[in-house]
Amino acid sequence: MPGRMIRGASCAALLIQRFNWMISTLVRNRELLWALSKREVAARFKGSYGGLSWYVIQNLLLLALYSFIFGSLFKSHWARPGHAHGNYTLTLFMGLIIFNIFSECITRAPTLILGNTNYVKKVVFPLEILPAIQLMASVFNAFIATLVLVVMAFFLNASVFWQGLWLPLIVLPLLVMILGFSWFLSAFGTYVRDVNQVVTLLISAVMFLSPLFYQISSLPEKIRPYIDLNPLTIPMEEARGALLFGETPDFGVLAIYSCISIGVAVLGFVFFQKARRGFPDVL
Repeated sequence: MPGRMIRGASCAALLIQRFNWMISTLVRNRELLWALSKREVAARFKGSYGGLSWYVIQNLLLLALYSFIFGSLFKSHWARPGHAHGNYTLTLFMGLIIFNIFSECITRAPTLILGNTNYVKKVVFPLEILPAIQLMASVFNAFIATLVLVVMAFFLNASVFWQGLWLPLIVLPLLVMILGFSWFLSAFGTYVRDVNQVVTLLISAVMFLSPLFYQISSLPEKIRPYIDLNPLTIPMEEARGALLFGETPDFGVLAIYSCISIGVAVLGFVFFQKARRGFPDVL
């Protein structure tokens, strides 16, 4: 028993050490990270007449399309215990905002290093911020999409609640987990080019195995625990509950989810730092 306690304390100390290393690296490069993130956001629609306004236009048109199809044609509703029927369009769109952050970052992760070989050759460039740059650009798009959702809720005569102010706290653990996955995939994808194809298939599986188009309560009891294992389930359910149904987040569940996310991020960061030594040899 004492030996196990000592090993457990050593693992915890090592995890804390690696976590501090990860945080200090991001903080030390925060100015470069911020500058490159802004460039990434601006570059998506560079040269177009609409410029950054396309972030708003795209989300507005997408929400209008969903409203017409699911609201006007199918008359869909999202039932939730203790609440009147929710607006299916807004509920779906809230889920899509969460999914798109995950999808954009994870899909691009395997080719991040391959697409930035010029940075690999610069010894002083912190390659570990490349996944964070992509993540911040995706978060910016999600922020615009959320604003569009709130505004459109008034036009659709739907309710949004002040509990939506908890959204940053709800989404933050997911962002940490995405960063960990992105570090791992960007490093592994540099050595194994087939990773990109596998990730594309996995993203589709994650989409259909998350409560994006359907409610967990509509599934058979024996399937629900497997859906709960999906990394998007908790953020989707908690974000919808807070913003669209006025529910206080389950902080106990979020605490456990946050611990898992930090573990994933630390492991991904350490793997990336060890794997980066061989990047020049395979590019």
